[in-house]
Amino acid sequence: MSESKSQTHTMKIQHIVSALVLLGAALLASPAPGKELIRDFSGERTMKTAEFQVEAPWILDWRVTGEYADEMAVDVSLVRSDLNAHEGNVLKARGPGNGVRLFNQDGRFFFQVDSTLAGWRLRVFELTPEEAEEYTPRTQTPLDY
Repeated sequence: MSESKSQTHTMKIQHIVSALVLLGAALLASPAPGKELIRDFSGERTMKTAEFQVEAPWILDWRVTGEYADEMAVDVSLVRSDLNAHEGNVLKARGPGNGVRLFNQDGRFFFQVDSTLAGWRLRVFELTPEEAEEYTPRTQTPLDY
């Protein structure tokens, strides 16, 4: 095989390997089967998210990032849209981290996010009742009213 054909062949193999690695990473990052992504919010500032309609059971999958761990903070409250009623604080992070929180209430909601020097991502997934039964949080404080 000529050097040019050999280089082309090597490049094709590298592209295939790269595609397989990306596919594998995407599969590992995907939520478990049965979870249905309802909304995906992200930002780096204080804001009110768009409304979302959700049926119980559901989870909030959150992630907080930032370069200034000692100075950053994210507080997230859940607000019932139809009544504009504060349901409680669902997240207080004073540094980078991530976690999941289970909810057993239907409704139309939005999140009020207060962010200081932090990036955040909030993903809302609906679960099946069977998945919710298998969900066992390490600790979950009640909503702060």
